[in-house]
Amino acid sequence: MANGDLNWIANFIWGIADDILRDVYVRGKYRDVILPMTVIRRLDAVLEPTKQAVIKMKESLDKRKIANQDVALRSAAGQAFYNTSPFTLHDLKARAKQQQLKFDFETYLDGFSPNVQEILEKFKFRNQIVTMVEADILGYMIEKFLENSINLSPNPVFNQDGSVRLPALDNHTMGTIFEELIRRFNEENNEEAGEHFTPRDVVKLMAKLTFLPVADKIESGTYLVYDGACGTGGMLSVAEESLVELAKKQKKEVSIHLFGQEINPETYAITKADLLIKGEGDEAENFKMGSTLSQDGFPTREFDFMLSNPPYGKSWKTDLDRMGGKADIKDPRFIVEYAGDPEFSLITRSSDGQLMFLVNKLCKMKHDTKLGSRIAEVHNGSSLFTGDAGQGESNIRRWIIEHDWLEAIIALPLNIFYNTGIATYVWVLTNRKSPERKGKVQLIDAAAWFKPLRRNLGKKNCELSEEDIKTICDLFLAFKETPESKIFQNEAFGYRKVVVERPLRLSIDLSPAKLHRFAQACKEADDESLVKLVQRFSKKIGTGPHTDFNVFMEAVNNDASEHNVKMTTKRQKLLEVELAEKDEKAKPVIKKIHKHGQIEPNPIEGLFVVKDGGKEKVVEYEPDVDLRDTEQIPLLEKGGIDTFFRREVLPYISDAWIDATSTKVGYEFSFTRYFFKPQQLRTLEEIRADILTVGKEADGLLDELFKRSVK
Repeated sequence: MANGDLNWIANFIWGIADDILRDVYVRGKYRDVILPMTVIRRLDAVLEPTKQAVIKMKESLDKRKIANQDVALRSAAGQAFYNTSPFTLHDLKARAKQQQLKFDFETYLDGFSPNVQEILEKFKFRNQIVTMVEADILGYMIEKFLENSINLSPNPVFNQDGSVRLPALDNHTMGTIFEELIRRFNEENNEEAGEHFTPRDVVKLMAKLTFLPVADKIESGTYLVYDGACGTGGMLSVAEESLVELAKKQKKEVSIHLFGQEINPETYAITKADLLIKGEGDEAENFKMGSTLSQDGFPTREFDFMLSNPPYGKSWKTDLDRMGGKADIKDPRFIVEYAGDPEFSLITRSSDGQLMFLVNKLCKMKHDTKLGSRIAEVHNGSSLFTGDAGQGESNIRRWIIEHDWLEAIIALPLNIFYNTGIATYVWVLTNRKSPERKGKVQLIDAAAWFKPLRRNLGKKNCELSEEDIKTICDLFLAFKETPESKIFQNEAFGYRKVVVERPLRLSIDLSPAKLHRFAQACKEADDESLVKLVQRFSKKIGTGPHTDFNVFMEAVNNDASEHNVKMTTKRQKLLEVELAEKDEKAKPVIKKIHKHGQIEPNPIEGLFVVKDGGKEKVVEYEPDVDLRDTEQIPLLEKGGIDTFFRREVLPYISDAWIDATSTKVGYEFSFTRYFFKPQQLRTLEEIRADILTVGKEADGLLDELFKRSVK
């Protein structure tokens, strides 16, 4: 069928809404009627030739009291669906009374097979029947879809002389018309379009990024393609078309099976309806409804190719609660054994679960095939850098990069999507990197490559032209450095986050005012013996301030021992809180003492040498939590942590050390840093000329004001 005929049919169906629904439905609700009616009319036309055979089979099965009739009825219909009611839409066209039409139309709908029933249920189409009957438009709606000027049947319509009046509408063409209607409704209702509909130009780019690198390796055989946030299935449809086209160029025959999961009922219904309309009823069974995160529809499946535009900036707290809460999630997709941690967490903040959709795909990669798996997924900017070292988002980036799965990240133009103008990025991943890509990641800044739209579609004001898509793909495939393409070692994105400690320094004040407050605190803690000890001890050493807390505590302990007072941790805490004050000039508080020779001193790790009575010992100081700081040290830092610390920290804070037990590895990307283009500074001559010009203008204004004042 020619494109002109295809567009004419799509325009005709699109026009039915304005002709019949205008005064009954608001414009945004037209789709609630038109899409399911398009599905019903197509299925009705497909089933017409075998209608009587299905009715006879139904009667036979009922007489024999056979309960499981689905397979036999499908066989009688010659399709993956059927209708056992006594009606076709042509029979219903003749019904004049609205109430009788309503009853018969509902009987007709009830006759469809379970897979069609599910679609109608998710469309909530039966809810529309009452509205249409009350407005007296149901009969007109049916008549419009049966008009003899269009043919939605897979069989041609002939003239009386036997010539073809209207050509047959094959499954693929009907599917294309249906997808065109979906596209128009999504663009018409663009405020919500981005939730379920990825612009076709972006999908084309993603498909090419997925398939082109392995185009010459595609063999005849079966390939599984998956989208864990499939929306209306458009991304899978484009992926299928692209893969078939590539295979034909390579003279290969491929069988492609599509798999998807979708949480929104209507979009799920559209996807399954589209497949039925295309004659791919069996494929429709590969689509599941529910949340991919908490209700994985394919827990044991692995896929060759995976593409998605998951929701970003959207809470997944409901899923998190279903999965047992962050502390109790045991899902092996998101809690893995890695980096020596048996429970390495790939769980992101509950406010944004986009990266977890990517983790879900990575857990479904094929590892025992020549091609392995390839993935393309859209994310916003937060996936590049949100999350500190050790947190879920950073752990995901680390897990991906250290497995060497990430091929490239491509920055798209702003305002390329329908419902957001923010920066978006396509991540391209595989577990079969080509030799030249191993250990490396390519970043491409494609933000400047686009064609403006004549009118905005929601927030979408531009698109990727075929030339733009080719430019991006050529740059990706070339894998070379250019102003828009940067290539980095995997480690370039990693860093170690180290905790920098400084010693706690305390001085002791034994003034009467302090001792009085101390006595009150001890009274509240019911510890009178500690008050007596301190009062007695203060007379020996004076009011202070005493700037060595270690010496003070040693003396206190000795005195306590002499008077049979046990120095518990609680009592020591009372002394520290009520009598001690932070003092940067005081001696560091010692936490632990090692005999010299037991452990090697290392000031960077907080092991310091001190002299005590002529003897050396290795000590660890108590850290001051108020002075605690962190540093991010690149993994590629020459000399590692020690060199960085000696160069960047110790010259300024000589008593600092690193808490090695708290060091965490993190990964992040910064497109701004990698593609920063500084503006050319103006020359001194240009600045001087501007100043002189402004000066002359100011002098002229002053002269004018002076002349006016004289007048």
